[in-house]
Amino acid sequence: MESVQSIKQRFEIIGNDPKLNRAIEKAIQVAPTDITVLVTGESGVGKENIPRIIHSLSHRKHGKYIAVNCGAIPEGTIDSELFGHEKGAFTGATSTREGYFEVADGGTIFLDEVGELPLTTQVRLLRVLENGEFIKVGSSQVQKTDVRIVAATNVNLFDAIEKGKFREDLYYRLSTVDITLPPLRDRKDDIHLLFRKFVADFAHKYKMPPLKLEESAVLVLQKFRWSGNIRQLRNVAEQISVLETSRDITATTLQSYLPEQGSNLPSVIKDKKSENDFSTEREILYKVLFDMKSDLNDLKKLTLELIQNGSSKVQETNQSLIKKIYGSNENDNEIDFEESPRNNQITTLNNESLYQEPEENYLFAETIEEEETLRLEQKEIEMIKKSLEKNKGKRKAAADELGISERTLYRKIKQFDL
Repeated sequence: MESVQSIKQRFEIIGNDPKLNRAIEKAIQVAPTDITVLVTGESGVGKENIPRIIHSLSHRKHGKYIAVNCGAIPEGTIDSELFGHEKGAFTGATSTREGYFEVADGGTIFLDEVGELPLTTQVRLLRVLENGEFIKVGSSQVQKTDVRIVAATNVNLFDAIEKGKFREDLYYRLSTVDITLPPLRDRKDDIHLLFRKFVADFAHKYKMPPLKLEESAVLVLQKFRWSGNIRQLRNVAEQISVLETSRDITATTLQSYLPEQGSNLPSVIKDKKSENDFSTEREILYKVLFDMKSDLNDLKKLTLELIQNGSSKVQETNQSLIKKIYGSNENDNEIDFEESPRNNQITTLNNESLYQEPEENYLFAETIEEEETLRLEQKEIEMIKKSLEKNKGKRKAAADELGISERTLYRKIKQFDL
């Protein structure tokens, strides 16, 4: 069995944190078996290294290794990608296609962002885990596959189970062994090691001397939260390597490249205050829309009574409703209802005429419903734009904030041409 140190050298994993070492130890121990593994941890902690270690140390190392980002595949095609499809199974299926589970037979499949899988796909995946069987899209023939599954997620699957977005039975099938990678803020002694590795790599890549941090800058590096974890640290190291002419980096210089603590790069750790504020705004918006709908219903009722009973009688019996809709100003804006001797009744509201044919009594109501739909759609567009701007275009973070799936957000963006 290979040692933790040799594995870190082989896969270029930097750090000596005990939690990191324990995660690698567990990967080495489970590698020779066919146990299903679930890798958990925040976005950017390097979860993709664990399935590579497991595959390379297993008896499947000569088989295929396929990494699938479940969150990047549209909901309508993910079943076809994973399990394949028959010719003519859907529009555009011009030929039979093998899915990943068929191609990787005898190897390993890494399902990244497994928490983003649609519920229908989760059912299919559960069948593969239970008995190694799957059915292509558009086929009725059961096929067998011998594939080891390693999954990863940066979301809390227990919360997803409570919300009905993830199957509990699938969770327990996936998490036979759970390997958790610690966030970078919990590996303070490793942060400077990683930074030095990154700046050395970029110095070689861009053919320039490597950077060197002063002691005060090292302290700033270690105290920063790093919500984007290793990915964010690497990004900062590359920026400084390219933009700074001086190779000695002070604390002030480093600080200028770090975002404010309250506005770090998007991660699975959400700003609770911001989330609550947005929820409050959404509740207020819903209340306004419901009040608007109530007013429109009152207006429909009054209009139909005007058409059916005549203006004099309606004004006598509906004074409170008229004041609610049009206000109580008795001067220039006083409401004037006039009856017309025409067979086709005309109702005049604030000098605007509504021509209503007897057989089309609901034309006005339908027009109001169309306007109401357009207003609701406009509010939805505004909420999506606001969330995308707030999350700097990060669709996953925006979807989480709106309380919808990332795929639903993709469809809305395409639908409204945002």
